[in-house]
Amino acid sequence: MVIQGIVEEIVYRNSDNNYTVFVIDHNDEYLTCVGKVPIISEGEMVELVGEFTKHSKYGEQFAITQAKISNPNTKEGIVRYLSSGLIKGVGPITAQNIVDKFGELSLEIIEFNPTKLALVKGISEKKALEISESVSEIKAMRDSVMMMQAQGIGTNMAVKIYNFYGERTDFILKNNPYKLVEDIDGIGFFTADKIAQKLGIDEFSEFRIRAGILHILKENSEKSGNTFIYKENLYSEITSLLNFVVADYLDLVNKVINSMALDNVIKLFELDGCDIIMLYKYYSCEKMVAGMLKALNKSPNLLNLNVDDDIKMYEEMNNISMHQTQKDAVKLAVNSGVSVITGGPGTGKTTIVKCILQILKNRRYNVKLLAPTGRASKRLSESTGEEASTIHRALVVDFKNPGMFLYNSGNKLPFDAVIVDEVSMVDVQLMFYLVRALKMGTKLILVGDKDQLPSVGAGNVLADILQSGVIPVESLTHIYRQSENSLIVTNAHEINMGNMPILDNKSDDFFFDNKSDNTEILNTIIYMQTTRIPRYLNIDSSKIQVLAPMKAGICGVENLNRCLQEKINPITKYKMEIVKDKVIYRENDRVMQITNNYERSWEKDGEFGSGVFNGDIGVIKKIDIATNTTTVLFEDGRKSNYLLSELNELVLSYAITIHKSQGSEFDVVIMPVITGAPMLLTRNLLYTAVTRAKKMVVLVGKKKAIKIMVSNNYTQVRYSMLKYFLKNEDIENTLLK
Repeated sequence: MVIQGIVEEIVYRNSDNNYTVFVIDHNDEYLTCVGKVPIISEGEMVELVGEFTKHSKYGEQFAITQAKISNPNTKEGIVRYLSSGLIKGVGPITAQNIVDKFGELSLEIIEFNPTKLALVKGISEKKALEISESVSEIKAMRDSVMMMQAQGIGTNMAVKIYNFYGERTDFILKNNPYKLVEDIDGIGFFTADKIAQKLGIDEFSEFRIRAGILHILKENSEKSGNTFIYKENLYSEITSLLNFVVADYLDLVNKVINSMALDNVIKLFELDGCDIIMLYKYYSCEKMVAGMLKALNKSPNLLNLNVDDDIKMYEEMNNISMHQTQKDAVKLAVNSGVSVITGGPGTGKTTIVKCILQILKNRRYNVKLLAPTGRASKRLSESTGEEASTIHRALVVDFKNPGMFLYNSGNKLPFDAVIVDEVSMVDVQLMFYLVRALKMGTKLILVGDKDQLPSVGAGNVLADILQSGVIPVESLTHIYRQSENSLIVTNAHEINMGNMPILDNKSDDFFFDNKSDNTEILNTIIYMQTTRIPRYLNIDSSKIQVLAPMKAGICGVENLNRCLQEKINPITKYKMEIVKDKVIYRENDRVMQITNNYERSWEKDGEFGSGVFNGDIGVIKKIDIATNTTTVLFEDGRKSNYLLSELNELVLSYAITIHKSQGSEFDVVIMPVITGAPMLLTRNLLYTAVTRAKKMVVLVGKKKAIKIMVSNNYTQVRYSMLKYFLKNEDIENTLLK
């Protein structure tokens, strides 16, 4: 619905994103309005699109989706507008003097004949021009934002676009709205295409084809994890996306592709007789990672130490006997520039890391332990007794330049050795940021499980390194960590070898509850999570994690979260809650960040910083309905505030997908096992879920589904160039002309 009124009071305004709470006079009735709007001031006329909402504590509010702002048309309104603090150099007295002089024509004088302002007492010619420029800047922003709103762009994104293009915004939107796809994170091809269609831009425009190609390449990377695409596949995708047959316009499409290559937006290669295309950023990342890994591996500062006595001393101190492959892994890591240690659960990776740490620290090496996620770094710290951090935290996000790090190619990390755990989770962009910040001579030790799911982000870092044969590797196969009545480790390895796990329920830590109906499976999981297992192990339900292969369906993550939220954190009159896209977020809810947001600010013990990352888990501590702000306390103590429009960065995490569980470890894992699409029911998905548990695994569902998963060794092929860059010194010679 649409309402109109005069702005009476600005209650709250966030200058970073323009979220505003204000009161308007609507037909002599005061209404509270909330939402992201262009800069507004008391006294202005507003026309708002939205809907009324009601809350028991704050009463009726009008939630805004669009806003149109008009200049005030009364003397009183003009004085209030000019003295609001938005106009540089104008306070209440100056505002009154201007209106006393020019009356209801004051704003026209400021905009079109600003030199006349010098006739007003206390205003010089210089100040008159400054006042006019300030008013013009605000008007330009409002006009652009309102124009973008009319094209279906939300206010928050419209402000972001204007902040990037400034006074060029209107020109770009009217002449080439597809440029937004290239320049603005969060603007996709379909939004730009809709604007272009309204403006009558030709469907065969080079701008449109270029934006379509970018969209396809980004989707190919972000959703499928690929860093390149075969040209023939790109042609097929273009045909589908742009709705024309590429073969009929091949010269035009190739002209655009070549133009993008000249602009260094993409990179063209010939690989094994086929033409491939990469986004330039992934070309740069993979090329740099390969170059740095080879350089570090050939470092002139390599040691040639005999550490047999060190290993023997470590064994005696810890009352253990290391397997020969473990000893070999230690020797490899200590005496190599770059090394990889890979193995499944129970093969002694932690023992090896602790031994390496002791040897290097005894030789006065400054060693840093790193992991991709907060949970993984916390687990690494607990298992080694040494401080560990995330890669992002070690590199230090540049608060002034979001997306950049303080440690980089020009400012190297001060470590002699870096050990990265759970390296299978590391995507190529994160690896790029890390290796470029390592000084020459730094030892890089990569530890992980090659059979885990690949990284969520683009690239295939661990697999490519292993397949290249360039970096020394030690693979661990001997199983150590298991007790007589334990099956987690045993069953994990059985699954990995394609064998059915033992499901006799005779162990202390691996159970199968046979249920055939999906609703029965759901109800059993809820009972296990909320009642049976907490009583059996005497633990809080927060120590139990439900992992599911899929998002949708009765036993999918979304429905599991709704049901578990209702049981674990039910609504009460003392808890605030907020709704976004039909999802209820409630105080005390468990949530997970699902995107990397380098700009998101946080506070911890008086320290301020930026950067909240995919996989960070926390609890909603407070919801302020007056400002629609949700405060999340993450596990590492950081607090961050989310506006309503930003809650799509968070999901409830009573249940999470198995992909999102990578790098984490939970006391108990419960997993629904149901039949479904083959690509969602794979061996390494089940293997990954089982290896996330420390104390107990509970599979609930159908034995047939387990058999299907164990037998299904399907892994989606990832197309990446890192292994080729590692193996071939002259890969550049295959660059297409």
